[in-house]
Amino acid sequence: MIEKNVELFLAKYNLLKPKNNILVAFSGGYDSMCLLHVMKCIAKKYQLNLFAIHLNHNWRGEESDLEEENCKIFCSDIEFYSEKLSSDIPHTETAARKARYDFFEKCAKKFNSEIILTAHNANDNAETVFYRILKGTGITGLEGIKEHRDIYYRPLLNIYRDDIEQYCKKNKLTPNIDSSNFDSSFARNKIRQEIFPKLKEINTHFINNLNKLSKSAAEANKIIETNLMPLENYSAKQFTELANYYQSAIIHNFLRSANIDYDMKKINEIVDFIVRNLNSKSGKTLSLTTNLWLFVNNKKIEVIKKHDICEFKDIKIIKEGSYEIADYKFTITKCNKLPKKFPLDEELIAYVNLHEINFDLRTRKTNDTIQPLGMQGTQPLKKYLSGKKIPKHEKANLIVLCQDNDVLWVPGYGISEKIKVVSFPTHVLKLEKRG
Repeated sequence: MIEKNVELFLAKYNLLKPKNNILVAFSGGYDSMCLLHVMKCIAKKYQLNLFAIHLNHNWRGEESDLEEENCKIFCSDIEFYSEKLSSDIPHTETAARKARYDFFEKCAKKFNSEIILTAHNANDNAETVFYRILKGTGITGLEGIKEHRDIYYRPLLNIYRDDIEQYCKKNKLTPNIDSSNFDSSFARNKIRQEIFPKLKEINTHFINNLNKLSKSAAEANKIIETNLMPLENYSAKQFTELANYYQSAIIHNFLRSANIDYDMKKINEIVDFIVRNLNSKSGKTLSLTTNLWLFVNNKKIEVIKKHDICEFKDIKIIKEGSYEIADYKFTITKCNKLPKKFPLDEELIAYVNLHEINFDLRTRKTNDTIQPLGMQGTQPLKKYLSGKKIPKHEKANLIVLCQDNDVLWVPGYGISEKIKVVSFPTHVLKLEKRG
């Protein structure tokens, strides 16, 4: 029973909270009309706020406009929102998919929702698995369509098209019939209309079998992922020492977890990038998406996000104690005994000699200077950091201890000659990540 399956699916993901804003991607075809009809009943039962969102691709002129109007009429008892694409957008499956998901993201913000239901069904999943096999895929590709990804949920993914059509007939629904679905120049239409009927002659259960394969692949991937360390847990050297198939599996897992579209070309590109920059001191970055980059140097592999650049207020240090800045805790304490060995520059701790406590803790500024340990004169902090081969994205977030523009300590990179220990340190400086 479709109604019960959808209700159980929503309960599984805890989506039945009263007043939840739920969007249904509504083309008006059999699948989405079935889903929206079911959701109208469920929304009433659980007091959900239901919205239907429709994108008019504007590919078929008057026909597309009539479909939009039919959708609007069907949604007379719920809120309906639609947009019409420009005719300049290419008539390709890829362009259509991108435009569709851009529209969905826009609607999620407009209606303050983190739940978008799409009406992909078991036949769609079988077609996806088959299409990926034709293109060439690994075990991850065999998973097919995920029932949940980010804000997208697919309650009909285990329901077959025949059952959906029967539901529409039983409830006297009149879905839109998209004429472009019969255009065999589109790969998926050709699979659905020409190839699948031939395969059915060989095995009437082959669509069900493709879905079983999809489920088995998903279970196998869970086992693989459980036993893989995240990409960022490896140094470039450790990564390059792994077997090729293991490298590919790690990159595969990383791209999937970051929701980045991938193929073997993309995976090989990332592996090659890591190998090429194995010995780089300052490091190199590879763009993955508009706000995500991969950074590699001779010490680590790091994923950089746009929002990783922090902004925080300057902290005034006028006495011993602990201070919080961004995700860090800074402490300044009197030194009562010498350590067994003094920390290296790259450690976030320093033994120093202070005559007074009157400092600022902040990020670096363009006119900062420093007198490096062991040197007579000062130099621009920018030059000092360049000599340390500090990656660009790390420079933006560097925390420094200073007096005006005179930098005395760059945690992890060294102290100024002005606070060096002459005989016995007066204080211990420490910067550490907060729990």
